[in-house]
Amino acid sequence: MAGAWKVAYADFVTAMMAFFLLLWVLSSVSPETKAGLAAYFKGELQYDSSATSPVSNNPFLQNTARISTDSLRISENEKSHIAIAQKLQQMLMADAIPQSASGISADDVGVQLRVNSDAMFQPGSAALSPQGVKVLGSVMKILREYNLYLVVRGHADSAEAQPNYPSGWELSGARAAAALHYLTTQGIKPTTLRGICYGDTRPYKPGIDEASKAANRRVEFVFHRPEVMSYSVVY
Repeated sequence: MAGAWKVAYADFVTAMMAFFLLLWVLSSVSPETKAGLAAYFKGELQYDSSATSPVSNNPFLQNTARISTDSLRISENEKSHIAIAQKLQQMLMADAIPQSASGISADDVGVQLRVNSDAMFQPGSAALSPQGVKVLGSVMKILREYNLYLVVRGHADSAEAQPNYPSGWELSGARAAAALHYLTTQGIKPTTLRGICYGDTRPYKPGIDEASKAANRRVEFVFHRPEVMSYSVVY
């Protein structure tokens, strides 16, 4: 046991090295990025936390207005995703979509925009509302500017389908199809679009209260590069 102090001393030195490394990293980060990190760890950021989503969460993206990609040591692909997320966020804010009714997330596959169905469709139907047309207008701008492919995923809550649709499968599929149909009528190539319906099988929030149901009936737009389809499943 005479050498036990050496183990404790080694642990202390390792901890000090990690601490000074952390200080060095923080000193090289811009104030804007620090603000984004601080907001994330304080729990001020709201972002898509769906465990079933194939698009992972990037905590920076919910504070995109305060982050400069020039100050981040990231790949060009990651910079592109942040730029797309920033533009989506600006468009949504310009069209007055409530933050609680939308969310943006990203990973190396692409960028996901989540919008509650209540902000896009008439209740219990696949008829686009004027606000839904505005959302799709933002989607089109992104597709045209960045030459991306798109997967539209429809979701419904457990009770919304009645009586207009037999089940949430039909309703969520009809909403995804309505969004895709509108995009094609505006000149987006059908070969760059995909659609899928999940019904109520992938709830965004657990629970049967109205707030959870409202969050679960949603449409997700997954923007991705054309080559992604050859090696990754984005559904």
